[in-house]
Amino acid sequence: MAPSVTSRALALLAAFDPEHRSLTLSELSRRSGLPLATAHRLVGELREWGALARLTSGEYVIGRRLWDLGLLAPVQSGLRQAASPFLHDLYGATLATVHLAVRDGCEVLYVDRLAGHVSVPVVSKVGSRLPLHATGVGKVLLAYAPEPVRLEALGRLVRVTPYTVTQPARLAEQLRKVRSEGYATTGEEMSLGACSVAVPVRGPGDDVVAALGIVVPDLRREQARLVAALQVASRGISRTLSSAVSSTGWK
Repeated sequence: MAPSVTSRALALLAAFDPEHRSLTLSELSRRSGLPLATAHRLVGELREWGALARLTSGEYVIGRRLWDLGLLAPVQSGLRQAASPFLHDLYGATLATVHLAVRDGCEVLYVDRLAGHVSVPVVSKVGSRLPLHATGVGKVLLAYAPEPVRLEALGRLVRVTPYTVTQPARLAEQLRKVRSEGYATTGEEMSLGACSVAVPVRGPGDDVVAALGIVVPDLRREQARLVAALQVASRGISRTLSSAVSSTGWK
């Protein structure tokens, strides 16, 4: 059976990934497996609708309209809405970069971020995906992930910086400590000059639904204070999520 128009349009959108955020028409055709003429026609329609946008260089990127639609998904809209005041409180208390993230397969997906005043190299953006094992929020989410996910992640550890943990046994022990102590830390594992600390955010039923983290230049003198601040914010988000489920049925 011939591919439908919908499946071909989705193939074009699926050509984008974290390593391919902008693509030429020829690259879209090649990565989607569509003839150049077909790709050209569908890209034009997707661009007109707002699913794609064209840069001055001629390359195409994901359009704002797809992001706007994505924000309507419960995992993002409900969570972001519940977390927003606590993220701002946390930012106000620390002036550090604050992250809210969820797990998407073996990657961490950043659903909200407030940039800090302190100059720290931070590679994450709202909507970006990074390795679970190299980030504080990612380690939290990996620690509470189903065992098949943990095993898959432990089998594909990639070194991002000289300090990234790539030994499966060492990371497994770190994840055990996360579950025992209730927080995760990283030291320049994703970006040189950036350390992070993160805690789980629990939803109704006590399941971990997200992770809340802070990025700072150094954790040695501030770790205990930052963990305490994160835990207060996390409990507040959890209470808000539980109230939202009781009143609206969101989950």
